[in-house]
Amino acid sequence: MNPNDSVVRLHIEDSGGPGRPVVLIHGWPLSAQAWEPQVSVLRAAGYRVVAYDRRGFGRSDKPESGYDYEALADDLQRVMEQCGLQDATLVGFSMGGGEVARYIARHGQTRLHSVVFAAAIPPYLMKTGDNPEGPLGPEKAQQMAQSLEQDRSAFFNQFTRDFFSANGALQVTEPLRGEAVALCHQSAQHAALACMESFATTDFREDLKMIKVPTLVIHGDSDAIVPVEGSGLRTHSAVPHSQLVLVNGAPHGLNVSHAQAFNEALLSFLRA
Repeated sequence: MNPNDSVVRLHIEDSGGPGRPVVLIHGWPLSAQAWEPQVSVLRAAGYRVVAYDRRGFGRSDKPESGYDYEALADDLQRVMEQCGLQDATLVGFSMGGGEVARYIARHGQTRLHSVVFAAAIPPYLMKTGDNPEGPLGPEKAQQMAQSLEQDRSAFFNQFTRDFFSANGALQVTEPLRGEAVALCHQSAQHAALACMESFATTDFREDLKMIKVPTLVIHGDSDAIVPVEGSGLRTHSAVPHSQLVLVNGAPHGLNVSHAQAFNEALLSFLRA
């Protein structure tokens, strides 16, 4: 565990309801506020909703280090312990799917009821010799990092367009995209860059083999950020008992653009 873990303050939003806990783990480079279309729906359905800002993002502390998935999974364990969560469902969106997989590998499944990989990055984004199906080439990863370093505002502007676009067409209103841009700017630059490297280069293939709890994989079939062929479909294959929901015409940010379909799939899985 990172020696700084005990002093890194994480912003946690806990509805404190009596129902089974659902832990929402946001994508890069956003915050727990990105889950707004889900929180009220889950609470109305009787679930206890816990959402937190990853270290370096949103309203959490922004330490200089601790952005590998080991530290991030340990942060998730601290949230579980601090909130006293048992029989919980972990919902990891995009980068957050990596926390779900690595959490299971490091901390087991005794606190878990089920898990959800939503537009998530596992099993392994980077295209390598032993991972030819990886959807992210080394050159593209380097280009992304350089673009973020050179012009943060321009990068986030384009990133959010890609995030919410399917087949080149924006699937949300400009005000909604603007809200996402604002969340991006809450991130610390060093954290955004370090997490970009972590989600691009971390191999979760062995982690996925450990999953025994009920699992949902939900993905937009028009995701331009994390293409489903190299991620969601492979995760579904790697976890044989998993359920797969493909949302037709949905981009990466499908929890916002296709909130009704996303919420219906999530609630159906939670009730099963």
